[in-house]
Amino acid sequence: MDYNSMYQDNKVDFGQMPPGAFLIGLLSAFENRFQNVADSFFEEITWKQFFAIICINLCKESPTINELAGVMASSHQNVKQILIKLEKKGFVEMKIDEKDRRKQRVVTTKKCEDFCKRNAKESEIQINQMYEGISEEQLMATIQTIIQMERNLKK
Repeated sequence: MDYNSMYQDNKVDFGQMPPGAFLIGLLSAFENRFQNVADSFFEEITWKQFFAIICINLCKESPTINELAGVMASSHQNVKQILIKLEKKGFVEMKIDEKDRRKQRVVTTKKCEDFCKRNAKESEIQINQMYEGISEEQLMATIQTIIQMERNLKK
């Protein structure tokens, strides 16, 4: 059930909730609903595991666990657990950094690359469907708002 139908069915009363507080709740609830849908999209991996792969691929060089944790905005421990599962499934490998043997770098495997290629079209369709009816201007305003909220968190 979504907020709109809950509100129309008179099941909740947001009353005089300030828009900022409402947005935080809306983002949290959306994240939960999105993860639930996204987890059912792939048979082999979860959304968080796929997000880790996306973030690895965004990096200009194979990231360390700490670097990846920064990109994912998650803790080292959480990212390490995700990577352990991805490694067991054959999607990533942990390799010793050639310049600094104390560091491990995360590298995607051929299996991971094949998986991404195999699912690229369907993923694009799902993303486009989620943004249906949302203009590029609305999307850019949302992105800018969330980026500013992120900056404000760091103050």
